[in-house]
Amino acid sequence: MIHAPTREGALTRPYGMVAPALRGQVFRQSRRRARRGAARPRPRNGGTADGLAAVTVERGEPTPVLVMGVERLCRVATDPDAAEGRPAGLYGNAFARADGDAVRRATTPIDPPTITNLIAMAAPPGGYGRYGADEIESVLTTAFTGFRAAVLESHRERGRATSVAVHTGYWGCGAFGGNRVLMALLQVLAAGSAGLDQLVFHVGGPGGRSPLEEALRLIEVGLGTDRAPSTRELINRIEMIGFEWGVRDGN
Repeated sequence: MIHAPTREGALTRPYGMVAPALRGQVFRQSRRRARRGAARPRPRNGGTADGLAAVTVERGEPTPVLVMGVERLCRVATDPDAAEGRPAGLYGNAFARADGDAVRRATTPIDPPTITNLIAMAAPPGGYGRYGADEIESVLTTAFTGFRAAVLESHRERGRATSVAVHTGYWGCGAFGGNRVLMALLQVLAAGSAGLDQLVFHVGGPGGRSPLEEALRLIEVGLGTDRAPSTRELINRIEMIGFEWGVRDGN
């Protein structure tokens, strides 16, 4: 887990970032977060209440959705544990194959519930070969839009002294096979542009640090320029690095 410090003395409003829930019986990051983060939302000024569709992509454009004030009712252990009846863990398709008793043993109620804020935003659903400029721009725009919305809504509700943190990870790099370095790099850039005070990046263990560290190195060296580039120049420079799609993990 890597993070930047928040402003000293400021209140912090944290957000978890999830991909939109997918149909079926798999247990992906979205549903994992929902169960770890809540099962009973209490929306205020929500999109559906205003007659707006709560979708994360509309007419090909990213439309991230903020879910604020969600009650966190339970936590689910998804790590592999043969003794508890989940030798392959409970992530992804392993959840659909798991015995019901194993799922119940892995679930711990939280009473009283805590409160979670979520950003639901869609990652690119897979690709092949090198990333094109359009794909890079779409990811950057999606992340910026979701992060900026979290900042603006937090300041609107709690005042501008509120420090805003987002917890994230290798978004879109599991079932969709996204490039870990690129997806980390674009989220870090989006966080800075959106005015986040803290981006907490969960790397999933010691082996998960290197893609994030490489992304930070590329940002540190300025992506090959000695001045602050425009957004279009930045996207073109990232495209020239030649990032390639990875392999889907089967979940």
